Amino acid sequence: MADQTTSEGEQLSYETAREELVETVRRLEAGGTTLEESLALWERGEHLATVCQEWLDGVRARLDARLDPEEE
Repeated sequence: MADQTTSEGEQLSYETAREELVETVRRLEAGGTTLEESLALWERGEHLATVCQEWLDGVRARLDARLDPEEE
């Protein structure tokens, strides 16, 4: 599976998206940001979570196909 392309046109591997998601959550939990910054972080986090889930869904589909080749 190739890297996921985001709506911003960037390429993110699962590992990169997960690391950025962890950092985004850390920043949100730490507080000290404006409402606007918090909203931007939240939106980025939602996007990164979606990218990670798409990677995981793709891997699950590939595993399922390998385990049950009759479904192809």
